[in-house]
Amino acid sequence: MYKPISIDRENLTIMGVSFPDLETLNSTAYAIGSNMFEGFEPTASHIVLIRDYVMDKITFLQFIEAAKKKIHV
Repeated sequence: MYKPISIDRENLTIMGVSFPDLETLNSTAYAIGSNMFEGFEPTASHIVLIRDYVMDKITFLQFIEAAKKKIHV
């Protein structure tokens, strides 16, 4: 079931996770939102992982490895 998450565009946060700018926040929010309709229930750690991927702080391979190891939980 879809459960809304806290998105604060004024303070640039999603579920308390900070973003450097509105564009990065929106990109991350859209990616998360589209998956939430399919049952994904994000945690703050998920938000950090997706944000870091969107910002090119981690590679796609690192993103996948983190997801497989569930180090974001």
